[in-house]
Amino acid sequence: MDQNSSSKDLVLLDRDHNLVMVRTVIGQMLMWFFIYVDMLMLFTFFSKQAFRSDTRYILFAHTLMADCLLLLLMDLVVLLTHFSVLVPVGRCIVLCILMGIVVKNTPYTITAMCLERYVAICMPLRHASISTTGRTMAAIAIIWAFSSIRVIMDLIIVTVTAPPEFFAVPTFCHYEIMLVAGWHNLMYAILNQMEFGIIMIIVLFCYTKIMLAARSASSESKESASKGRRTLLFHSLQLILCMADLWVPFIAAAVKEQNISLFLHVRFINFIIITIISRALSPLIYGLRDKTFCLALKYYLSCKA
Repeated sequence: MDQNSSSKDLVLLDRDHNLVMVRTVIGQMLMWFFIYVDMLMLFTFFSKQAFRSDTRYILFAHTLMADCLLLLLMDLVVLLTHFSVLVPVGRCIVLCILMGIVVKNTPYTITAMCLERYVAICMPLRHASISTTGRTMAAIAIIWAFSSIRVIMDLIIVTVTAPPEFFAVPTFCHYEIMLVAGWHNLMYAILNQMEFGIIMIIVLFCYTKIMLAARSASSESKESASKGRRTLLFHSLQLILCMADLWVPFIAAAVKEQNISLFLHVRFINFIIITIISRALSPLIYGLRDKTFCLALKYYLSCKA
């Protein structure tokens, strides 16, 4: 009830209707633009057999689908909040479970893409046998399984610790609704830090190996290794932004105690930079930097001219 009351207060405090409308329009324009770009790239992926049989393109398409789903779910939450629509906690938890799984999905898939580049550059002779379509689909299934573990664990904890009447309380949807206990909040933050640390260690390992391979490679292999190294740098930035999305609620909570107006600005900046822009890097990394995919994309953009 305290969370619900504070949410109502925040809506009332943001009195400048014009500012609210401008923020909403900016958010909707950016969100639907990137959804359109992702859908166009997915169409390009499914239109070419060569892409559907290549591990890195399959993982790229999986990232696009996860990002599209997350943006659509986030847009629903934003619109519900903008129009002050309160949803019972029980129904809101269902939405939070879906968002929680998809949010975890992106960093795991990016990690798999980094490992694929490591195998392609550092173990080129074994790449064809390791990066098969069947193993890629199995890796995607594992990614979904790992993405679900933490969310299911949070669901079990909130079901056990929260009173039955809690699930009937109308509220605005946000994942922190599932973190009702103080120790649960702390555990959630610690596990996020551990997860981020493990992922960054894997990315740094891949980057170091690729950098060493670039030094001792021939001119053609060196160009491929340099491109792979730049790709991993983009992935590292994307991972930092994706994982920052898990830290911001704790930072915003601390800001809210000091200044409500500043909190509203932080929440909007987080939504634009962390939530939307971090999902926009996938099309940039693989869709526009990859010459083969970019040519196919231009082909469909020009109506097959």
